[in-house]
Amino acid sequence: MKDDKSKSEIDVLNELNKGIKMGMDSISNVVKDVKDNNFKDILLSQYNRYNDILNKVDGQLQTFNTLPKDLPSMQKAMGFIEVKLNTTSDNSISHIAEMMLQGTNMGIIKGIKLLHNNPDITDRTHDILNEFVDYQEECVETLKQYL
Repeated sequence: MKDDKSKSEIDVLNELNKGIKMGMDSISNVVKDVKDNNFKDILLSQYNRYNDILNKVDGQLQTFNTLPKDLPSMQKAMGFIEVKLNTTSDNSISHIAEMMLQGTNMGIIKGIKLLHNNPDITDRTHDILNEFVDYQEECVETLKQYL
């Protein structure tokens, strides 16, 4: 049985894992509708960076002998449907950037709350979480240019 500190850290890592996967799924769902190659390249670059951070999260979970949790199928399906509904009526770069900004801002808020509410996580998990928040903040600045 894992102690409370380990369980808390695993919970933080699983939440981070979930947030990253949601971001990656969102990018996968919208990138097909993006006609502008520069914007598409930015989204694919973000996807790849999220994947790099996800690999760090998964590696940290392995130090606790824990496998990463996958997003629930229903949550994936709802995300896909929401993106399709939102892009059916407006698939402009500005609209897609706005949708991505909303999700990114939710990720920043979640990441900061995880940092503030879990002061006892290991330095490695803290660093990964900070990297995620910092990168999300960079993404906001990039996406704002497309509004």
